[in-house]
Amino acid sequence: MEVAEVLPEFADAFAFEEFNRMQREALPALLESDENVVASAPTASGKTALAELAICKALADGGTALFIAPLRALTNEKEDDWDRFEDLDYSVYVVTGERDLNPRRARHADILVMTPEKLDSATRKHDSRRYDFVTDVDVCVIDEVHLLDADRRGSVLEVTISRLRRLCDPRIVALSATMPNVDDVAAWLDAPAETTFEFGEEYRPVDLNAGVKTYTHGENTFADKYRRLYRALDLAEPHLREDGQTLVFVSSRQDTVQAAKKARDEIAERDLEIGPRGDYDFHAESKDKLENDTLRKSVLDGVAFHHAGLSKNDRDLVEEWFKEGRIELLFSTSTLAWGVNLPARCVVIRDTKLHDPLEGEVDMSPLDVLQMLGRAGRPGYDDVGYGWVVCDTAEADKYRRLLRDGKEIESRLAESLETHLNAEIAMGTITDLEDVMDWLETTFYYVRGQSRPEEYDFPNLRGRVRDCLEDLVDRGFVEMDDADLSIEATARGMLTSKYYLRLETAARFADLCDRVGEDGATLETGDILEAVATAQEFDSVSARQSERDAIDAVLVGHDTGDLDAGDRKVLAILRSGANGSVPPELRSDAWVIRRNATRLVSALGAFLDRFAGPHAANLARRVEARIENGVAEDAVGLVAIDGVAAGRASKLSKEGLSTPGDVVAAGVEGLVDAGLSDGVAEGVCESAQSLPAIDLEWGQFPDAIETGENEVREVTVKNVGEAARAGIRVTVNGVEMTSTNTYLRDTETVPVGVFGADADVLEFTVNVAFPEEPLVPIAETRTVRVE
Repeated sequence: MEVAEVLPEFADAFAFEEFNRMQREALPALLESDENVVASAPTASGKTALAELAICKALADGGTALFIAPLRALTNEKEDDWDRFEDLDYSVYVVTGERDLNPRRARHADILVMTPEKLDSATRKHDSRRYDFVTDVDVCVIDEVHLLDADRRGSVLEVTISRLRRLCDPRIVALSATMPNVDDVAAWLDAPAETTFEFGEEYRPVDLNAGVKTYTHGENTFADKYRRLYRALDLAEPHLREDGQTLVFVSSRQDTVQAAKKARDEIAERDLEIGPRGDYDFHAESKDKLENDTLRKSVLDGVAFHHAGLSKNDRDLVEEWFKEGRIELLFSTSTLAWGVNLPARCVVIRDTKLHDPLEGEVDMSPLDVLQMLGRAGRPGYDDVGYGWVVCDTAEADKYRRLLRDGKEIESRLAESLETHLNAEIAMGTITDLEDVMDWLETTFYYVRGQSRPEEYDFPNLRGRVRDCLEDLVDRGFVEMDDADLSIEATARGMLTSKYYLRLETAARFADLCDRVGEDGATLETGDILEAVATAQEFDSVSARQSERDAIDAVLVGHDTGDLDAGDRKVLAILRSGANGSVPPELRSDAWVIRRNATRLVSALGAFLDRFAGPHAANLARRVEARIENGVAEDAVGLVAIDGVAAGRASKLSKEGLSTPGDVVAAGVEGLVDAGLSDGVAEGVCESAQSLPAIDLEWGQFPDAIETGENEVREVTVKNVGEAARAGIRVTVNGVEMTSTNTYLRDTETVPVGVFGADADVLEFTVNVAFPEEPLVPIAETRTVRVE
């Protein structure tokens, strides 16, 4: 069945000309029906085409399609793959982080691509102008729906799909690798039997011979990696000698590089003839095109590595050369298993455990293992593919059972029920206990609980829900009316949901706000850094022995109290990152930790703004900007200027320009003298002028006052830049007299009481801070003698 015959107007949207057997059988359900569809099929059997068929039907009907990709690294790949739709005048838009979001493009896109986490965040804010596009979806394609069973991410996918269905009721098309309980997923999504498909192994384009191989476990984990590598090469060798390709999955980006280096030496030792050494055209091509020096040397021996840290150019070349057979041995992280269709005759999983910066050492998920092994076998080239799991003898039976029986998909909602319940209450979709039960009935948790009532403690479900609600009330996230048992979110609960926080973290942030609100309490940068470093999101971070000295060196002179080793590691990364100088020993985890920390500091800033005032929020905003950009404390205000990041801020600061006001005063000529080009200087100067800028006019403020006398004078706060929300605080001898939170368009008059107290000198300070900008507060002081 040819694509052009079935969908003539979309023929160019597909990467092939004919549908295979599996695609043909699913085609009527996708194109001739509006029912929800669930399809389970072996890896590499062509499930992506089912997604594209559903998208084509939605586009043909004038609708909008949403594709949920399992990993953030894969969303951009989809954008590239679907240039084919762009060529047909349909727009594809990947919805990424908060600051990069273009709501207008999202609103007008024909195909949206999002991760479950991003969709969760967007649906929580669906009633805002920024995210209203999410309620205008006609079909939602869930790629790899078996991720429902993934730690933490699974519950996010589950509640988000349930929420999306309540918001706009799109058609759902859920695709999955082989799973035994596909009927449970179909029941959850209301897919009838005629549009539920369970394609068995007979639909695999190449048979799979999968097994488990053990190695002798030693005391040294570093040496163990090489034991597993040699075991992997033993399994790959017979295929490599027959010009068959092997794909080896390892646990980290760094391991792909190290394993490839070691494998090249070992291949030479074993006298294995692979690689295009004599191909001078390839030699020249790789030299000219590859950006990574290590990769350039490696591919000449037929060995390569692939991970998300490589440039897109290098990843694309590795994939192309592997498909052409020029690369015969490829080391990769698990991302490749979920993304590009890159099969090999032999697949070996060298590492079944991995280091997660936020979780420490964790087992690779069973879903990942099955996904990787599914890459074994090259359609059109092999009759059988070989897949091996290399593991310690103690774990061999576990993996044998997985390969024999597969993995039933379970709900993970119970593990984080309180967090998701709080989010629904904050959105206003749950207002009493009955609403909670109605909501639960829309979840996979409810369906799976009916299948396995004892394992899910289903008979006690109502009691479990009541306990969750009472706990949310006791901890200040929810308020309940005793008279009618109605429930609504508190400000704490609303902020927790909006900023995607764990409840324990939100409670700690609220405690810090309470302490700041006490008389005489001041907030320091260290308080913010410690509150974030001890957030529950970082609870599983561990410090390796090799990192301890670097952590101690960063934290010397800072009181870290009774923080544990993991908290101290996070704190060291935040402190050093804020100064732009993370020690080499900590860099492997620093990127993930800093990215999560900026989100948490932003959330803490919102808590402080709501419960402690704009000055505290401004400090958090400055700390956030420093962690994100790695810029000195006195120059942090420069990054508020569009076009100024860490490098440019450092350059300007060294030339004595440390604030946007300095930049405006210097003008284009002064910025050119500071080392910027003419064009850049013009843009930076213009951007600096678009920020708020303060002039304080003290008027007829006295120099002296007699004891016992009182006068009220006025200080004018004038904003000569762009309007912005501001906090204006007046103190005398360090004690707050007045505090105002205002939207400062032009001027604000602040009354200041001058009184003849029992002090010899009164020091009045007017301090203006902007809670939403990382600008250093403006403060001016006047001294009055008491005579």
